[in-house]
Amino acid sequence: MLTEWIKRLVAPKAQSDQAVDLSMLAPAEKFYAIGDIHGRLDLLQTLLTALDDDCPLVFVGDYVDRGDYSAQVLRHLRHLSAGPDKRAVCLKGNHEDMLLGFLDDPGRMERVWLHNGGAQTLASFGLADIDLSEPEVVAARLRQAMGQQLLDWLLYQPLTWTSGNVTVVHAALDPSHPVNKQHARTCLWGHPQFPQKLRMDGQWIVHGHTIVAAPKIEHDVISIDTGAFATNQLTAAEISPGSVRFISTGRSGISKFTV
Repeated sequence: MLTEWIKRLVAPKAQSDQAVDLSMLAPAEKFYAIGDIHGRLDLLQTLLTALDDDCPLVFVGDYVDRGDYSAQVLRHLRHLSAGPDKRAVCLKGNHEDMLLGFLDDPGRMERVWLHNGGAQTLASFGLADIDLSEPEVVAARLRQAMGQQLLDWLLYQPLTWTSGNVTVVHAALDPSHPVNKQHARTCLWGHPQFPQKLRMDGQWIVHGHTIVAAPKIEHDVISIDTGAFATNQLTAAEISPGSVRFISTGRSGISKFTV
């Protein structure tokens, strides 16, 4: 099963002692980037209590599917991003893209979305027992359950967010192109040369999508998807000029370490 494979992937491994040079890391201000949530409202709520209240929060996407509380995660993030201080930025991930694709074209997208955790999202919106044999009916019921305000909010979330020389994206950026010249599919689904090929513009990239055993920094790329839905480890990167600190949930509570 996918969950068991992820647990083996993220089993404890020896950590490298190689130092990371962060001297050129220069966001305009301190902010937090939060990894893929996948319906784990419990982990999100726990992690948020460990973050400073006065810093921007940038979520890398994949809020839905696989976990049991996708609806609640979406509503909570919308609330955070719509608050008077607008401290939360919610990027779109490939799972949000699949959900929206299913709503637009249920017959074409039904199998791929349900195969990747869409059934859990349906259940979180009160549609656990719906007959899946008629995808158009399922899509109509899901639209109704989500409501137009939540749908509009999800539809218009950005693909990237930049502060100084740090850009946050869900999956990847094409290292051969400027940040503002990226294809949506690359941002949502990845790129074969990311992160092996170094960028030439000095831009640091923070991303989720690809599960890692532990948050890491390599080639000016900060990876923070620690497979929360299977591992109970949801990770945030606290990014400041010249500094990165990782904050993660876990069975023993919150853990923090500075690179």
